[in-house]
Amino acid sequence: MSHIVKRVAPAVVVLAGAMGLGGCATEKYVREQIAPVSQRVDALEVKLQETDNTAKSALAEAQAASQQAQNNGQRLDQLNGRVDSIDQRLTAQEQAPRKRPRN
Repeated sequence: MSHIVKRVAPAVVVLAGAMGLGGCATEKYVREQIAPVSQRVDALEVKLQETDNTAKSALAEAQAASQQAQNNGQRLDQLNGRVDSIDQRLTAQEQAPRKRPRN
């Protein structure tokens, strides 16, 4: 080995060791850094669940209202048929010649 390599080699080894060790993080440090993010994620999950429950409830109410509207429409169709029948009978009675009462 040359004289320069003998001088530089220990410096390179020390530098590489420092770089390698400097990048390690302890579990405690990682937990401390992740804790706020984890708390925010947990809070968002709770809000998401609440929103999901609200949406499901609104959907159920909308479906019930739709069914009720459909039932009301069918009932109106039935009543329209009855009103048309009564109207036809009244029109027929009005157009029929009237009988004179006997005295």
